[in-house]
Amino acid sequence: MVTIKHSISATVVDDGGALGVIELAHACGAGTEWVAQLVEVGVIEADDIEGPARQWRFRSGALRCALQARRLQRDFDIGLDAAALIIDLEREVRRLKALVQAQRPR
Repeated sequence: MVTIKHSISATVVDDGGALGVIELAHACGAGTEWVAQLVEVGVIEADDIEGPARQWRFRSGALRCALQARRLQRDFDIGLDAAALIIDLEREVRRLKALVQAQRPR
């Protein structure tokens, strides 16, 4: 009989909490340099960009965007610039859809 063991780690994030750069990188299975690149290309924003990267804090929405960028890179083998463009276009489509929905008569 073969026994297979799996280990799972999780990072709990709520809307009120903020993640540090190390926690964000860990949650995405990446390094802190990758997180810095996400900030550089505009995929995510740090609360205090003027401070050193190790002190950056990110809101929970940054985790969603970072995970989306990670999936795009993995699934389509694209660079962060392309991932940033796709994420930005998806945000714009959602914004425009909401605007159209709000303009419809009730």
